[in-house]
Amino acid sequence: MTSVLDNLARSRRTGGMAGITSVCSAHPIVIRAALRHAVACDGPVLIEATCNQVNQFGGYTGLKPRDFVALVEQIAGEERLPRNKVILGGDHLGPNPWRAEAAEVAMTKAEDMIAAYVEAGFRKLHLDTSMGCAGEPVALDDATTAGRAVRLAAVAERCAASSGGEPPVYVIGTEVPPPGGAHHVITTLEPTGVEAARKTIALHRTRFDEAGLGKAFDRVLALVVQPGVEFGNENVIVYDRARAQTLCALLDEEPALVYEAHSTDYQGAEALRELVEDGFAILKVGPELTFALREALYGLDLIASDCIPGYPSRNLMAVMDGLMREHPGHWRGHYQGSQAKQHILRHYSYSDRIRYYWNHPAAEAAVSRLTKALDGRIIPAPVFRQHLPALVRYAGKPLEPQEFLIDAVRAVLDEYQSAHQPGR
Repeated sequence: MTSVLDNLARSRRTGGMAGITSVCSAHPIVIRAALRHAVACDGPVLIEATCNQVNQFGGYTGLKPRDFVALVEQIAGEERLPRNKVILGGDHLGPNPWRAEAAEVAMTKAEDMIAAYVEAGFRKLHLDTSMGCAGEPVALDDATTAGRAVRLAAVAERCAASSGGEPPVYVIGTEVPPPGGAHHVITTLEPTGVEAARKTIALHRTRFDEAGLGKAFDRVLALVVQPGVEFGNENVIVYDRARAQTLCALLDEEPALVYEAHSTDYQGAEALRELVEDGFAILKVGPELTFALREALYGLDLIASDCIPGYPSRNLMAVMDGLMREHPGHWRGHYQGSQAKQHILRHYSYSDRIRYYWNHPAAEAAVSRLTKALDGRIIPAPVFRQHLPALVRYAGKPLEPQEFLIDAVRAVLDEYQSAHQPGR
């Protein structure tokens, strides 16, 4: 199935399928929405897990790579999507979860992690060793980064050969700021310099060759660069294609490569289309999907508060706020300001750090209470227009909350799908 990814560069130049959306989420509703969307579009779907989210120790989701694969495969079976339509990727695979430890310790754990990913069936691997570990600079030089990336690629190659299946394809490079959105208000953002991108490619090619992994480098399909897009807690920097044209021209020198664009959340259909046309063929999205899910859940929470006698006012929001205040580790370093400001950011920030809390038992119980309370109820159109006007089509008929939530996420995926249609 990775042949779809292999063909991205060729397809861009021949007018075929020019891009693919990378769905970066472990939330079951988001995964189901992505798989159902793939069924409707009769196309492949790329679903990725990140190193902090899923690793050999469980990550913040509690899922190991095999658990994540089992979850995706279970939902794919329920949605009747053939397994060969699903591409599984690993994002930012490297020492990032253990960067507070010594480099050798962190890299050994990163090797174990990438082995677990490959053995579980992941075949698109983003090698990201750019971050410094204990006692090192925050960002490493290109030569060190490339050398460590090759070290991980060697492990992936060995594991793929022993476990069978397709050989891995690779993505190299990283983006600045780090994944998940900036922590502050941003007003401008410079695209990656063309010489920096050229150097990254050249150094990785050399290090792969020196390690006897030239054939593996032939399977490097994309380079992560900064196209000039990002989102902060409250604002979004939208793609300005004129500023990225020099960077885009580099792809003419590297006809086997495309760019992978991270943090494309909230860009909108027109900017996404321009990104794909300019060679950013892999568009990664994550927080916007769970933001849309949270938006729909909070809208339903308001509807239930208005329409159901005995339902506690804004119960879901109250439960989530309690969880985030009790366990602040996922947001405290990212949301600054007064208590009132932090309250707003906890619930509504574009970086959507509330997504780290949905798998907590208390959150799951609150969501279950909400969806059960609304299941089968007929909600008047004026109430929908007040709280969820974009989804007013669900008014006046028995509500199916799970289907409603899936459709809310799919609305985001529709924008991404439209960006991948040549000539649109």
